[in-house]
Amino acid sequence: MVKHEDGGASVDAMLEDLRTLVETESPSRDVESLKGSAGAVAALVERRLGGRAALVESPAGPHVHWSGGGEPRVLVLGHHDTVFPLGTLARRPFRVEGGRATGPGVYDMLGGLVQAVHGLAALDDLAGVEVLVTADEEVGSHHSRALIEERARACGAVLVFEGAAEGGHLKIARKGCGTFEVFVRGRASHAGLEPEAGVNALVEAAHQVLDIAALNRPEAGTTVTPTVAAAGTTDNVVPAEAVVTVDVRVETDEERRRVEAAFAALTPHLEGARVAVTGSVNRPPMPAAVAEGLLAQAQRLLPGVGGVAVGGGSDGNFTAALGVPTLDGLGAVGGGAHADHEYLVVGAMVERAHLAAGLVGSLQR
Repeated sequence: MVKHEDGGASVDAMLEDLRTLVETESPSRDVESLKGSAGAVAALVERRLGGRAALVESPAGPHVHWSGGGEPRVLVLGHHDTVFPLGTLARRPFRVEGGRATGPGVYDMLGGLVQAVHGLAALDDLAGVEVLVTADEEVGSHHSRALIEERARACGAVLVFEGAAEGGHLKIARKGCGTFEVFVRGRASHAGLEPEAGVNALVEAAHQVLDIAALNRPEAGTTVTPTVAAAGTTDNVVPAEAVVTVDVRVETDEERRRVEAAFAALTPHLEGARVAVTGSVNRPPMPAAVAEGLLAQAQRLLPGVGGVAVGGGSDGNFTAALGVPTLDGLGAVGGGAHADHEYLVVGAMVERAHLAAGLVGSLQR
């Protein structure tokens, strides 16, 4: 049951809490910064919801876990790490202008965290509700996945407060995604005196990039995209080493297996070159079927909201792959994730907090 007719959500209060989180910078892999942001998230949860939020230590930084007690029924899931390096705030401070809030992480996904907490605060009883805010979602969730899956199984339903899709719609399906690195080993030699004595790792890497790009199957929803390459030491040396980083997105487990097998089978084109591969599709595809019931409930609470499939991954991929009902994109309405023009639409904050409260309340019954 909601405490107040207006849902108890105040835009000014939400913006102040959002300012606090944004101004506590939280770049992934910066453990000291993430300790600070975990403390800020825990303090917000305790101030708005009561009780104690536990800091779950990990090599990636602390995760924040809170429980309203009772039999677990719904997991509110998010992350507090952001993609922006330390110091971004000085260049792009938190601002509210023209109906938009801007600053590093407002949309992905600090705004969603604030809206979720304020939505929960509007409920009379939080029994059965758990909140989990992780520290490493932006870098693969390697140190939080087991905890996410454990709490998802225990709760039986998951609400993910990643930013909304375009137009404020919810996210009901996601591609599986992962990163591969292809390491090439050649042999150095003088580029002017005896280039033929070397094995050019850069040339071999170019062959590998073409082979890798050929793995694309857009008709099947599969994208295989070489994104970063590095080779060589100086301009007069045949490069002995090169590395290529590749982003992979797939819609089906069959495509995941095909792509992973193809990477494992990569072979050199140049005599004397060697190729080694690391990586995998570490986030499984998120099928739309697991969101059907939750989406229908969301549409009763917020008529006109739709559900869409997106290419990006989230921790909802893990929970959906378990067969646990999962609805994503419940967070901030806005855009520009991972970019300097990232923004949150202030006018949608109360509505989204109400939606959070309504969904959680329905799942507690």
